[in-house]
Amino acid sequence: MDSDDDNIEEVVDGPLDEDDQPHGFCTITYSSSDRFEGHFTHGEKNGKGKFFFFDGSMLEGFYVDDALQGQGVYTHEDGGILHGTYVDGELNGPAQEFDGEGRLVFKGQYKDNSRCGECWVYYPDGGCVFGEVNEDGEMTGESLAYIYPDKQTAFYGSFVDGELIRARLATVTANKSGRIHFEITPDSPVYSYDKSTSTCIVTHALLPDPYESQRVFVADSTVQGAGQGLFAKTDVEAGAVVAFYNGVRITHSEVDSRDWALNGNTISLDEDTVIDVPPPFDQTERYCASLGHKANHSFTPNCKYDPFVHPRFGPIKCIRTLTAVQKDEELTVAYGYDHEPTGNNGPEAPDWYKQELMEFQRRQASSSGQ
Repeated sequence: MDSDDDNIEEVVDGPLDEDDQPHGFCTITYSSSDRFEGHFTHGEKNGKGKFFFFDGSMLEGFYVDDALQGQGVYTHEDGGILHGTYVDGELNGPAQEFDGEGRLVFKGQYKDNSRCGECWVYYPDGGCVFGEVNEDGEMTGESLAYIYPDKQTAFYGSFVDGELIRARLATVTANKSGRIHFEITPDSPVYSYDKSTSTCIVTHALLPDPYESQRVFVADSTVQGAGQGLFAKTDVEAGAVVAFYNGVRITHSEVDSRDWALNGNTISLDEDTVIDVPPPFDQTERYCASLGHKANHSFTPNCKYDPFVHPRFGPIKCIRTLTAVQKDEELTVAYGYDHEPTGNNGPEAPDWYKQELMEFQRRQASSSGQ
């Protein structure tokens, strides 16, 4: 049976004018399941209004003659927010974007709904990519830069969609007007994207990371029996990234199925991947492209592991200070083994860790008077 209801394009809830057009504050529900709430003048949006889209996203702003004008706020379904400037319903002008946790992820310009000109793309770890986007709004070109979290150290050169292709070490500078410039380091080596695999840790194993090299060094550890450790080269404030943990990428099942003695330099990257620095790459004479694996364990650490999107190594872990650290102080992290007992063997951890845990718990009990 045919019904005119099948052809209804919209349902209006609110006052109508003499021509049955929305007039005043109305709610309109469209056949697409999108919904608009706002002020109308004889059928046209005029004044504050908000679109609620079927996918959970929203667009809010001020409408003039049925088009969004001026500042608008688009909220993604995942909670991310774009603050932008609209002209006749399209993004045209400065914009900032934030992820669902409120962290800035983009700053720049839009033209006809596409990114244009000089833009910044920020990572949650503090690094960013800067430069002029191409005609498709992508971070692609010969004069772009990845800038480390210190906002001073950079790789300047060619990128494709934000990925490092070929670049040299540079220092970030700014002129009196605040415009960003990059001073290429003389005789700088060439750096390229070099994400590890299950069999290749890196192409240039003895090419150090320039940011890390300014901040840490390897020496004999102050932890008894630990061998080498990682130390601060300068005074470092709390919350600063100081080192990187790159390695071959293997699975959790591979780690779980082998002897603990082979897992001395492993760290979980995500639910699928473990980063491993196997022999002989645990020796700095064979591998020094990253040094994060040299940090030793402590139950009272001054650093922690954090995710990091590295321009050369891709997604890895970094070491970030928990407290202010002095020059020559050893950097330690909590290795994070599960303390819950498994059977009669105690926690699922190597023997040295179990022994240290028992000693730490004994000291804690003693200091609390138990």
